[in-house]
Amino acid sequence: MKSPFKKFIYQTHLILGLVSGIVVFIVSLTGACWAFQKEITEWVEGEISIEVQENMPFILADEARKIALEIYPDKTIHGTAYGKIDEPIQVIFYQAEPEFYHTVFLHPQTGKVLKTKNHREGFFWFVLKGHIYLWLPKVIGSEVTRYGTMIFVVLLITGVILWLPKKKIHLKQRLKFKWKKTTRWRRKNYDLHHILGFYISTLALVIAFSGLIMAFNWVYFVTYKTWGGDKDPRFVIPENIKKQGSPKPEKITVLNELVPKLMAENPSYHEIELHYPTTDTTSIYIEVSHQEGVYYSSDYRFFDQNTGKELNPKSIYGKYDNASIADKVIRMNYDIHIGAIGGIVGKIIAFVVSLLSASLPITGFLLWWGRKNKAKK
Repeated sequence: MKSPFKKFIYQTHLILGLVSGIVVFIVSLTGACWAFQKEITEWVEGEISIEVQENMPFILADEARKIALEIYPDKTIHGTAYGKIDEPIQVIFYQAEPEFYHTVFLHPQTGKVLKTKNHREGFFWFVLKGHIYLWLPKVIGSEVTRYGTMIFVVLLITGVILWLPKKKIHLKQRLKFKWKKTTRWRRKNYDLHHILGFYISTLALVIAFSGLIMAFNWVYFVTYKTWGGDKDPRFVIPENIKKQGSPKPEKITVLNELVPKLMAENPSYHEIELHYPTTDTTSIYIEVSHQEGVYYSSDYRFFDQNTGKELNPKSIYGKYDNASIADKVIRMNYDIHIGAIGGIVGKIIAFVVSLLSASLPITGFLLWWGRKNKAKK
């Protein structure tokens, strides 16, 4: 006999599972597909072959901007990313309305346009749309996904409670598959749902909760404060020290000097991405990436666009060495969500956990359907 508490948990688990099953299936399956998006894209597209001349420097940031704007003159540049001297410079265009996300690849020394890329097309763009808003209109789909993920967190917790046996002697039975030739498919389905669900519950909860941190501002802020954070957890670009603009040639000089300066300071950098100031009062924002494939360990640097003086941000996004534990937890969140925090092993784990998470709504539905038909019979 189930206790009243277990009956309540069971009914909650059942109802929420039936309500959110399709959402959990789509979000989990597309999440599994996204785990190796970077590796598969690079393998399919291949590297751009570049011939470089010895002792010839990179083209300057302002020059890269001018060349790219000739391709898309009416669009907004998000930033210009510099890799090593034998890698193309990427001028990234992004704007939300109307939606536009393209990259112009330039030769690092001559500025020749090597190719352009539309990030809003292809298989992985289709996958991302499904993961974020279920291929529905964005306003509707994103809300369904957000609350569907929240329900999934509740399902994982209630599922573990239902899994727990009354007596320790029955614990081993719930940790192993004991299938024989005579084992019926309903029993196998039951084990797939309960045993696999238990084994992936902790990691699935971490992935789902990291999604909630990105989906809900209040979860983001509460998580940061819970870890003892005392800074502004938002991404804030500081204002210039000198509010009024100085002569234009001086600003261009400051802009062009920053990337070479940071390259010299960080000789082992992976990528340096410069973001052009959007107004006369905002500072120049530069992201210095030290590791390929992750974002959390990057240094976020801000410079007065008139004088070139470095500014100290008051938010969690500054130099990684200055980040507190709470700052690092939030900065790691996206890398945790996709498994990149653990390198290729982490991505494999995220892929497997997401794939098995997608199976839970199916096995759960079959359990309910089997019991319903059995009761009718």
